[in-house]
Amino acid sequence: MASGHPSFDHTIQEGNMWLKAVAERLHFEGRRHAYSALRATLHAMRDRLAPEDAVHLGAQFPMVIRGLYFEGWRLAGKPTDEHSIDEFCERIARELPPQFGMDAKTVATGVFDVIFKELDPGAVAKVIDQLPVPLRSLWPQGARRD
Repeated sequence: MASGHPSFDHTIQEGNMWLKAVAERLHFEGRRHAYSALRATLHAMRDRLAPEDAVHLGAQFPMVIRGLYFEGWRLAGKPTDEHSIDEFCERIARELPPQFGMDAKTVATGVFDVIFKELDPGAVAKVIDQLPVPLRSLWPQGARRD
């Protein structure tokens, strides 16, 4: 169903392409799980970054993904203090639906792989550089500068 406005239709199409990419990367049959995985990972990433870095990253996303990324965001208490992979993945797991059926580390690595493929590599590298060293390993090797 088209909205009748080319810009709006384009951003919906881009959002669907992102959901399809996440679904394919994580081997989901539908996009409902892809949406949950993308949302939980984006929120954990956003909250782990300093606000200025979070805004710079958000500006790179297509409009509909940007809306998902900033949904419910509050500046207070940012960045969060997860320094280990387990802490970061626990944050993702708390936002996934109950009995999601996939561990949060697999979700994070899959979503980060899609983000790396969809965004400018330089912008992604700058974000990764802001993370504690253990969290950088969740990103594809080609995305990291270490």
